[in-house]
Amino acid sequence: MELAGQHIMIVGGTSGIGLAVASAVAERGGSPIVISRRRSSVDRALAALPDGARGGVVDLRDPASVASLATAFGPIDHLVYTAGEALELVPVAGMTAEVVHGFFDTRFVGAVSVVRAVAPVMHPGASITLTSGSAAERPGAGWGLGASVCGAMNSLTRALAVELAPLRVNAVSPGVVRSPLWANLTEEDREGMYEAGRTLPVGRVGEVEDVALAYIYAIEQEYGTGAILSVDGGTALA
Repeated sequence: MELAGQHIMIVGGTSGIGLAVASAVAERGGSPIVISRRRSSVDRALAALPDGARGGVVDLRDPASVASLATAFGPIDHLVYTAGEALELVPVAGMTAEVVHGFFDTRFVGAVSVVRAVAPVMHPGASITLTSGSAAERPGAGWGLGASVCGAMNSLTRALAVELAPLRVNAVSPGVVRSPLWANLTEEDREGMYEAGRTLPVGRVGEVEDVALAYIYAIEQEYGTGAILSVDGGTALA
């Protein structure tokens, strides 16, 4: 019950890693607040979470909607940001300005907007945990945008840790994890990617529950800030 009495807002908390974080928060006695752009997603997540979980809808492109997060749910002890649409590999030829802006809108601009709105109402012992990815260090073909946004999140995390102190700001950097993030891939490509996880040092692909524990650590520990927590099964070593 390490999180008993604490309120943790998870933007992107209705599926995949975000929902796993919400479940882990509830298991530890905390009160998860799951935020998504769709009411149906929020309702589905709340049905899967224990009593006491709450949820709401946000339009990350609407400043007024984002600003409302700061007051709509009362005090927020910790903020987690995992929002992002399903990934697609984009070769250089496909990196038009429109595609680039669309890729960064939710993952980076959305994160900045939420932090900007919520950080001022958080107490000094609070924490913010963002989401990066192993592509920042080990990109493959077609990963130009994915690697770029992950690298940007790493830099943002360190800068915010300095600017927002004594708030703690960290990021979790997952490797390939079995989640809805890969829904845009064909089933064959997706399963091939998961199967390739057998070549990692841990011998398997990651599960959302594996990665959720890193967010819990970032929330519960009280000394680390500006850290990028790698949970990639040894991807950086392979």
